[in-house]
Amino acid sequence: MYDEIITFWFEEVEESQYWQKDEAFDQLIAQRFSAIHQQASQGELYGWRKSAEGRLAEIIVLDQFSRNIYRDSPQSFSNDALALGLAQEAISLGLDKELSAAMRGFLYLPFMHSESAAIHHLAVALYTELGMKSNLQFELRHKAIIDRFGRYPHRNDVLGRASTAEEVAFLQEPGSSF
Repeated sequence: MYDEIITFWFEEVEESQYWQKDEAFDQLIAQRFSAIHQQASQGELYGWRKSAEGRLAEIIVLDQFSRNIYRDSPQSFSNDALALGLAQEAISLGLDKELSAAMRGFLYLPFMHSESAAIHHLAVALYTELGMKSNLQFELRHKAIIDRFGRYPHRNDVLGRASTAEEVAFLQEPGSSF
């Protein structure tokens, strides 16, 4: 079943769709994958973790699909810790080395989404080793925000967190949000 996720994400979806805010794309993911997302959120897809692609599929469901299905809601970040744990374990098992560079980029994405400076230190190493300059540059931009604020200020409103004056000023800068 995980191959449906891999085929959808890497063959059906245009790369530009990964990073755009698109209500129709969000609805498509919700319609096709809400049930799988629910299963992943409850840890029911553990059988997928036996293979590199299966584990990647579960991470995509938890990390990326959460952001699409629950856009602009606190739930969009609710599976981040689980996705990160799965990615960390995949790396410790060497499963990341079985994937293409493009797939590894998504396996490592939970590191980039973390609000932990220690995790971003690891993310820089992972993306450096991966050798995809655009991914590394994007990670460095994320890391700079975490280094400066200790969190992503653009999540504050959605998560009900108060923004500091410095964060408010930062959010008014072009390119401050992802």
